[in-house]
Amino acid sequence: MIENLAESFKILYEQNILTYLKSLYLYPIKLITLIIDLVIVCFLAYKVFQMLKNTRAWQLLKGIIVLVLVTVISKFLNLYILNYILSSVMTYGVFLLIVVFQPELRRALEQIGSSNRFSRLFGLEKDIDAKKKENIYRIAIAATELSKTKTGALIVIERDIKIQDIIATGIPIDAEISPQLLVNIFVPNTPLHDGAVIISDNKIAAASCMLPLSDDKDIARELGTRHRAAIGISKESDAIVVVVSEETGKMSIAKNGTLIADVREDVLKKILIKNLLTESNNKKEKNQEEKKSEEKK
Repeated sequence: MIENLAESFKILYEQNILTYLKSLYLYPIKLITLIIDLVIVCFLAYKVFQMLKNTRAWQLLKGIIVLVLVTVISKFLNLYILNYILSSVMTYGVFLLIVVFQPELRRALEQIGSSNRFSRLFGLEKDIDAKKKENIYRIAIAATELSKTKTGALIVIERDIKIQDIIATGIPIDAEISPQLLVNIFVPNTPLHDGAVIISDNKIAAASCMLPLSDDKDIARELGTRHRAAIGISKESDAIVVVVSEETGKMSIAKNGTLIADVREDVLKKILIKNLLTESNNKKEKNQEEKKSEEKK
């Protein structure tokens, strides 16, 4: 088998690689195509490596590489019996692998063929606005579930002003936003329930974060520490804060140092969409118009 492989590589080198190199010499413009070709191949190889890493297929690939190396070494050292056994195994091993790993191969092909996995393979993420809207609905669902059980919660959604100093006070999470995870974080008597969750760049950045308390004397006395903290961070930044009261189960929103108390789920969604999507898009359009006007000048 080793001789067949060597002969195949020799034919490939002489008939394809050498011919291609000669054509590059005659037509240097083809070098651009070669660079694009190499970049695409390296990118796909990297993505395949990422997909296979820490999977059964990756362990299998390492085993195959070791087997090929041992076969080559046994041929070089004239270990005829070992080389014969390994060559025989490699000859029929491909068919054996296809039979044994048929379910895994089929699942991998189905995943590559699906639009979501295909888009992830090339780094084409969902539209940012669509993802923001999905996350807003997930936050609203989580807040509603926490409200039903009167579980206190404090969810800070970062906007233009970064609050990395607040994130640094908590426990790093760096997870996709899901109602289940948010609800689970605020379950009483668990390590992360005390403090605030920070949403940054469409992810749960950290939990159990400490927020600055507002010292505004005009705040109603019946509001507890959680609400004062929400008002405090909304004063110091442009963050939007969702609060769930532990005593009443009511949901509130803090923005620009003011508190919108006792909101329903549908109102919560509308307020978040308006502040996180609509205003953000308006700012982008305004900035673009300002840039265009400056360029004209």
